[in-house]
Amino acid sequence: MLDLIEVQKKLYPDLLEIMQRRYIILQQIELLQPIGRRSLADNTAYTERFVRGEVDFLQDQGLINVTAKGMQITKAGKLVIDQLSAFMHEAMGLSVLEKQLREKLQLNEVIIVPGNSDEQEWVKQEMGKACISRLKEKTRPGITIAVTGGTTMAAAAEMMTPFDYAKDCQFVPARGGIGEKEENQANTIAARMARQANGSYRLLYVPDPLSETSYQTMIEEPSIKGTLQLIKSAGIVMHGIGDALTMAERRKTPQEVFGKLEEAEAVSEAFGYYFNKQGNVVHKVRTIGIQLDDLTDAEQVITIAGGTSKANAIASYFKKGNSNLLITDEAAAEEILNS
Repeated sequence: MLDLIEVQKKLYPDLLEIMQRRYIILQQIELLQPIGRRSLADNTAYTERFVRGEVDFLQDQGLINVTAKGMQITKAGKLVIDQLSAFMHEAMGLSVLEKQLREKLQLNEVIIVPGNSDEQEWVKQEMGKACISRLKEKTRPGITIAVTGGTTMAAAAEMMTPFDYAKDCQFVPARGGIGEKEENQANTIAARMARQANGSYRLLYVPDPLSETSYQTMIEEPSIKGTLQLIKSAGIVMHGIGDALTMAERRKTPQEVFGKLEEAEAVSEAFGYYFNKQGNVVHKVRTIGIQLDDLTDAEQVITIAGGTSKANAIASYFKKGNSNLLITDEAAAEEILNS
């Protein structure tokens, strides 16, 4: 396929550019449908005049329907997206980026989606779509699936659809809540994934972080103890990576501790652990849920994080982090490779 793409670039350079633009527009309509022309232009960074011409073409080809509510993808349009997916991945150079990032971070597998999730919300949905696709491949009857919170994991929950064995699976939050928006809480995300997959779920009603006294009291509560055992035995773990100081602010970290994080040059955060540029743990928040050591027992660990702002955090975490798969975006990948 790579040879064919190179030939096409030489003979028909404009063709690939046009295909890429129309593929992106079709993707956006599928993700955000029903969507109007103005919103589509805002999400793709194309002019409204350009979008109008492309929409007319796609409608004439029977790939989209245009109604008073907005544009929607047709079955033919969905088929075109699916058939072009692998080809466009190669044509946009993402396969090469994946190989380079695998080698730099010493990972078994990397999936990169186009765009920058810092600037384009749909990129998070594309990462979420890839995350759910892998989840469905790795799920087996009776498995427990643990998920963390955050906006990227919330986007993954939006992409969830029913799948085989879902009714025999249980979704659980990987940790307690940190007081952020309800839709980004691990409890909310686990419940939403379970409902949309037709699976079951258990919730964990504990704050994060906890004092040592509160922690020792809570882990002895029978209801929490049972849920915690279930969480720690999760066969699949899906989690994000946070920027260290951003996460510290969200946790309303005391100024004294915040200062220590700055002094230790903390770069990334995951599961309540803060890591420096070398991947060493420089601080640990007392939290109920999955610990780093628990990841070694999981059958599949899927890490999902993107955006230029997360590049340093991703590179920091994977100095020593344990994961089977990293799902990220083009902007983060290029920033990591260029740093």
